[in-house]
Amino acid sequence: MDQEKVVMDAEGIDRSLTRMAYEILERNRGVGEMVLVGIQTGGVFLAERLRRKILEIEVQEVPLGILDTTLYRDDFQRAPRKQRLGKTDIPFSLDGKKVVLVDDVLFRGRTIRAAMDALIDFGRPRLIQLAVLIDRGHRELPIRADFVGKYIPSSLWVAVSVHLLEKDNRDEVVIEANA
Repeated sequence: MDQEKVVMDAEGIDRSLTRMAYEILERNRGVGEMVLVGIQTGGVFLAERLRRKILEIEVQEVPLGILDTTLYRDDFQRAPRKQRLGKTDIPFSLDGKKVVLVDDVLFRGRTIRAAMDALIDFGRPRLIQLAVLIDRGHRELPIRADFVGKYIPSSLWVAVSVHLLEKDNRDEVVIEANA
């Protein structure tokens, strides 16, 4: 029997993203030379939401890119099943930019390492910052988020899933455990 516990609802997600937008703007002193890059798939939706919140605050557009990390993953060749390639669309130069990389869940750190490798292929950013909705710990690589919606310490034996309206018709973060 599967058990599911909601640890963040739609209001919690929205409040976290609002706070993160303010933190991003404060740390970067506005939107000058800043770009957002969302990691496929959940990170893209969250990056778009952050972009809208930043626009409401600063009344200035922030360029948004989409990044697929599949080919940069260290487990790509060892994957038991063929992985589906997603879309990468970064229609601007990253040279000298402050890149805010956005993802839904930070876990072991391997996706973020792959994302940084991919970003470097698109240019030489001035800096890369990481914004995640959920940080669940258990890092295998020395990676930490600069902006976090919520820390959820969790067991290795549970799944932390982010459900977003854009793909799941609901906004919530759940911990799923097998009983």
